Amino acid sequence: MTPEELKAAAKKEIGLWRRNAVYASRQLFNFEPDPAQLELLEAFSDPTKQRIAMKANKGPGKTTGLAICCWIFLATRPHPKIAATSISADNLADNLWPEMSKWQQRSPYLSKYFTWQKTRIVCNDHPETWWMSARSWSKSADPNAQGLTLAGLHADYTMAVLDESGGIPDGVAATADASLATEGGEHRILQAGNPTHLEGPLYRACTMDRHLWYVIEITGDPDNPKRSPRVSVAWAKQQIEKYGRDNPWVLVNVFGQFPPSSINTLIGPDEMNAAIKRSYEASAYAIQPKVIGIDVGRFGGARSVIFPRQGQQAFTPVVLRPNRSERDWTGAFAARIVQAHNKWTPDGIFIDASGGWAGGVVDSCRRGGVEMFEVFVGAPGVDRRYKNRRAEVLFKAAEWVKGGGALPDMPELVREATATTYTFVNGVFVVEDKEQVKEKLGGESPDLWDALCLTFAQEVATKQGLRGLSAAQAHAKTEPEEEA
Repeated sequence: MTPEELKAAAKKEIGLWRRNAVYASRQLFNFEPDPAQLELLEAFSDPTKQRIAMKANKGPGKTTGLAICCWIFLATRPHPKIAATSISADNLADNLWPEMSKWQQRSPYLSKYFTWQKTRIVCNDHPETWWMSARSWSKSADPNAQGLTLAGLHADYTMAVLDESGGIPDGVAATADASLATEGGEHRILQAGNPTHLEGPLYRACTMDRHLWYVIEITGDPDNPKRSPRVSVAWAKQQIEKYGRDNPWVLVNVFGQFPPSSINTLIGPDEMNAAIKRSYEASAYAIQPKVIGIDVGRFGGARSVIFPRQGQQAFTPVVLRPNRSERDWTGAFAARIVQAHNKWTPDGIFIDASGGWAGGVVDSCRRGGVEMFEVFVGAPGVDRRYKNRRAEVLFKAAEWVKGGGALPDMPELVREATATTYTFVNGVFVVEDKEQVKEKLGGESPDLWDALCLTFAQEVATKQGLRGLSAAQAHAKTEPEEEA
């Protein structure tokens, strides 16, 4: 072929790519899409579908779909401009952006004519007018400032891309939507995410603005014949069996559905009052481990709590309101913990070590021969469904109550437990900030509930084991408050 014929053939091929994104993905990347990705590419081939959203469960390859669409747009539109953002700068840098690099490396054509950079992808011949940029936004900024994230797309061919859009606020997407009003050329918005929030661009696209969006719904439900083949059936069944089909985490991450509400009460008063009315015979919990949770009061007059629990039975806690101006209050409280240890011989003691307030108590107890587990409630949850250890232990305590746990008759415990709410953010459970809970309680810290929750920080085994139990030992010694 002559140079002119080669140029004409290339132009014709690129025209085919532009009209048929499925064909383009196969020619550029030798990529065979799954059903959900096929639906995406077919929708992307239709320029009248300006807004396309993927509402998906965890792990169906939605970021791959976004990356392939971005490359096709870059390769087939003259002097296009693409702005991409995500739930966070780190998420964009760790997911969509390296995905763009991965697919470029699989295409000799794209590797030759484009350069991938840390925050920008440019056409080698026209780097100033033919590009894709990575954008981040400040969570502390107001909606107007967030709206500037996707600003600056002034061209005949523009596209805004929102990855993990389930947690992105509406303000970030506002400017992108306004660009669709531009006459001439082609202007698109692509978004994909897990349905974690009952607000934001993904929620709007699936609800009140549904008539404006082409929505692709992806599920990992093992009973759905249209489920994503990229999600393990065994894993999906395990999550359903473990947490239940109505669990918010399962709804979002397995079924790709929005949770029933974004803000929920951790536990209700009826459930707490029922637990107060329950009481078990010692034989029902005698072989279970004995555990103590300790919450150290942080300021003068604040309560310090020693809360014992054995199996399904929680006992009356020791509650002290020390005056921190007193000499060696730390030593006095540590002595009380040592006394409780020697009297009840627990299998595990857990203390909130956040902020360093409990350091002196822990050191004094260890000098007295008592070991304890320090719990840093701000640390990431062991179970990744929870944002941090605080959310994890509060949820475990609530599940214990709902599952038949018995509580001491303390109305203030009911009040504290029912004051905390939780939300479901970016696929994980997040409990209300403790300072907000204190405001609800008139400035009082939920020390009783926090101390009980600490008894769920870790599974422990009995020191004696089943063989070590004698008839005389087959009961629990409680620590009533009057004995403090």
